[in-house]
Amino acid sequence: MAVQGLHKHFGEKEAVAGIELSIAAGSFAGLVGPNGAGKTTSLSMMTGLLRPDLGRILINGVDVWADPPAAKAVIGVVPAEARLFERLTGRELLEYAGRLRGIDVAACRSRAEELLGVLDLVGDANRLVADYSTGMRKKIALGSALIHNPSVLFLDEPLEGVDPVSADSIRRLLTRFVASGSTVLFSSHVMELVEQVCDHVSIIDKGRIVASGTTDEVRGGKTLHQAFIDLVGTRLDGGEGLSWLGSSSA
Repeated sequence: MAVQGLHKHFGEKEAVAGIELSIAAGSFAGLVGPNGAGKTTSLSMMTGLLRPDLGRILINGVDVWADPPAAKAVIGVVPAEARLFERLTGRELLEYAGRLRGIDVAACRSRAEELLGVLDLVGDANRLVADYSTGMRKKIALGSALIHNPSVLFLDEPLEGVDPVSADSIRRLLTRFVASGSTVLFSSHVMELVEQVCDHVSIIDKGRIVASGTTDEVRGGKTLHQAFIDLVGTRLDGGEGLSWLGSSSA
């Protein structure tokens, strides 16, 4: 996967300022940055959801914006706030996602059952998605994005609001997916998670990539959290001047 000179403006604001990325097949890659750095905007352009002002995104050699159907056929996407068909059951949603991808009925059912098992959703397969918890919704959205066996999987904050048990099952599934030769690119604010699972990390700040490479290269002998802070700086003054904060109101 390659991202070349990607730009995006919203009015006067330059949200993405010419980012360049190269991610090898079979990588578990993280895209990290402070709030408003351009992570979600970049992922939206990479997945064909938001047209860039300038630049190219190549997935398996296919230009996402020159041939959107071909590119979207080989990717899976789980946005930060996935909009799901809530009046379907978990099982129905997986089968529906597979049918939308052109998979035959028998294969859809077989893959759906396997995904339900791996995601620990068998017992809730016949419940409406509307009744799912945050963790269950994340897992069923991930299953829907995986059912057609994409080459590249894009995830925006995949573990946000997810309990530790669900997070562990998601991590194990993603690790297995990458081990098969597929690629994962995900954004996260949790540096410890990125450091634990990613072999490639890119740090974005103010719409620009300020560091990119293997996790060890980006860390430079520090923790990823410290390397991140050193690169993007501290945006708050630590509360200096708030002399009233924490003092007695009596």
